[in-house]
Amino acid sequence: MAHEPPPASMPLGPQPTTPVPHYEHAAGYPVATQRPTNQLAIVSLAAGIASFVILPFIGALVAIVTGHIARSQIRKTGEDGGGLALAGLVIGYVHLALFALLIIVLLVVLGAIGFLVAAGSHQ
Repeated sequence: MAHEPPPASMPLGPQPTTPVPHYEHAAGYPVATQRPTNQLAIVSLAAGIASFVILPFIGALVAIVTGHIARSQIRKTGEDGGGLALAGLVIGYVHLALFALLIIVLLVVLGAIGFLVAAGSHQ
């Protein structure tokens, strides 16, 4: 037993009461409009990812700077890409935090080694 669609004259549910705006092209065909994506938002995300793969530290700095600039431009122009810029910022800041933690651990380890060497030479 096949399922048959309802007749065309029968409404399928609540119908919209507000007219939907249609933008027409010069030839009379409807055109879908989409906001462009901010290019610096894309650069920010790409640099953030690259900071973990091929450009340590420098990629994080680029991600942070371009992410902040992109978010500012997006607020002014209304472009898309806010999520990309935010993701680039988060990845960049996380990378910088991990880099700073690595430097601190490295300094503590080298300090401990230096202390042990100095203490051993005084005996």
